[in-house]
Amino acid sequence: MNTANLQMEGVLMAMAAVCHLLRQKGIADEAEVDSALAEAEAALAQDNLRPEQLSRANVEAALFPVRFLREANRRDLPGSAAAYTEIATTVGRTRRDQQG
Repeated sequence: MNTANLQMEGVLMAMAAVCHLLRQKGIADEAEVDSALAEAEAALAQDNLRPEQLSRANVEAALFPVRFLREANRRDLPGSAAAYTEIATTVGRTRRDQQG
């Protein structure tokens, strides 16, 4: 496996834990965290300055981290309570279901 992928896993799990902490401390609720992440997802998806030669698969790859965090937020689990692969698989299935 590419080392960068492993680093991304670590960063995503850390960010999921931070999002959980924000909710746990009452700084932001589920809807507020999801709204912020949805805005980030929309900005990435609608980036008009993105090179046109970038494939749809590459755009989907760029969107994956935000979608991962949105799924982790929906679960309201501490970062260590769910396996990375479990959340990532759910995100992948959701994308296929929406495309199919």
